Amino acid sequence: MEPIEALERIAFLLERAQAPTFRVRAFRRAAEVLAALPEEERRRRAATGRFTDLKGIGQSTGTVIAEASAGRVPGYLAALEEQARTTPLAEGGRRLRAAVRGDCHLHSDWSDGGSPVEVMALAARGLGHEWAALTDHSPRLKVARGLSADRLRAQLDTVAELNTRLAPFRLLTGIECDILPDGSLDQDDDLLDRLDVVVASAHSELRMPAPAFTARLVAAVTNPLVDVLGHCTNRLLGGRAVRPESAFDADAVFAACARSGTAVEINSSPDRLDPPRRLLALARDSGTLFAVDSDAHAPGQLDWLIRGCARAEEAGIPAERVVTTWTADELVTWTRTRRAPAGR
Repeated sequence: MEPIEALERIAFLLERAQAPTFRVRAFRRAAEVLAALPEEERRRRAATGRFTDLKGIGQSTGTVIAEASAGRVPGYLAALEEQARTTPLAEGGRRLRAAVRGDCHLHSDWSDGGSPVEVMALAARGLGHEWAALTDHSPRLKVARGLSADRLRAQLDTVAELNTRLAPFRLLTGIECDILPDGSLDQDDDLLDRLDVVVASAHSELRMPAPAFTARLVAAVTNPLVDVLGHCTNRLLGGRAVRPESAFDADAVFAACARSGTAVEINSSPDRLDPPRRLLALARDSGTLFAVDSDAHAPGQLDWLIRGCARAEEAGIPAERVVTTWTADELVTWTRTRRAPAGR
């Protein structure tokens, strides 16, 4: 294993395990420093073992580089791989996870993600995805550096260029669009109509009275531009903060999703795991489609999908009702026309 590969794999596994951000950044930074070195200098330093005198490479990252340069699997990496092998992220979910082809909800450093678009796309491809939808935030969410219309247009060009190099993997264009208090969407309709996938989520005024919040969600999910209702209760379970569920009439919202063909997201982030089990069963019985998504903000978090798959299996949701098991062409046909693939 090459030293850069070892450093990046360690960062991925740390993100997957929800390690502190500073620790992840140390390994990614070391990989960047090493990649910037001329090949000849890299070989010279490998022969002498002198890496820690480089700014951005400390004792732990230097040891990993030295061990990998010597042709050994770094001890730090071996320990993380063993931890990942013996401590699964979820019990169950393997069957559905094997059927999943993509992910409708992930973020890059264009908004509040931690990695460039290409790094996220490569990580998704490395996990066996055939496609993934880039869904950075819309402009109202300023704390997350939401994309203005102009920035979103520029991102579309970035995605188009990237797809010429990553084929047959396909990065779909998308957005996580804020649902405004009146149920309208936080982006120009003409621009939303250009995107492959629109995930609509509420991020503000989450303590609205239940009747108003219900009307807000129903208006959003019945908008023909909306494909997926993101993290519907908006609860937070602990990681960054704790937040209770928003109050709304779930029967009415899920019935509206079923009528309009809007998928309900099964959010796999350990901070969310949304919807809760009781609402997941209600959505199942309402006849909705589902999107098992990672809501990843870093490459290692893409692997969180197994948590959502386990929850879907536990709820008895058949794979054919999960849009992330569809091909990219099937998914985009559905978002454009609401025609599900034959047999789904």
